[in-house]
Amino acid sequence: MRVLVTRPLEDSRRTAQALAEREHEALIAPLFEIRYLDGAELPLDGVQAVLATSGNGVRGFARRTLRRDIPLFAVGTQTAATAEAEGFCSIRNAEGDAAALASLVRAQLRPENGALLHAAGTNAAPALSSVLGEAGFQLRTSVLYDIIEATELPAPAIEALRSNALDALLVYSPRSARLFAGCVRRAGLASSCTRLLACCISREAAEPLEQISFAEIRIAAYPTQDTLLDLLPVPRKYRED
Repeated sequence: MRVLVTRPLEDSRRTAQALAEREHEALIAPLFEIRYLDGAELPLDGVQAVLATSGNGVRGFARRTLRRDIPLFAVGTQTAATAEAEGFCSIRNAEGDAAALASLVRAQLRPENGALLHAAGTNAAPALSSVLGEAGFQLRTSVLYDIIEATELPAPAIEALRSNALDALLVYSPRSARLFAGCVRRAGLASSCTRLLACCISREAAEPLEQISFAEIRIAAYPTQDTLLDLLPVPRKYRED
């Protein structure tokens, strides 16, 4: 299958590799760009753990300090893998979403042992801060990267949609779904989605697509890349007789 991937470029390249391992072809068409913010060394005195709700948060944190000894709580497998690649010594994987991350923190940490640092981007959702604040934790939010949203699809993606050269779309977040939906409407390409399989990492990520007709919208059982890719049909040569 030829699959459209709209994640930021660095993440899209990793997804393309995972797709290739499953005998699928990726068309990379980033709909937003990550720009890391420069600044002083992060103040980490009194911080008992770092919370990362994306791999971008991990990379942003790693750019602003050499400290890797503070325990890092990752929202999911991809974020945990990024933390491992950046050399963090102690990583906890919530294997879910922000709610799962908050639950893991509450189960394993105590408010009296120090503050939590959320390695975040601009427009970070307030849910994590609200839930942990109610549990008595002090949460410091460090904005480490900005998100620059595209207003139109890259030219190769537009041409592929017009020529019916795509089979599926991967949706990793409500943001990417919202951006894709807006771009195809502005380009007059909503009707070109009727033959696409939309594979969404969560129900929330599927919601912005509901006003566009797809051949089918599938939702991953768990919010992980492997589970998301499992929604794609198995290539014919790997099927059992």
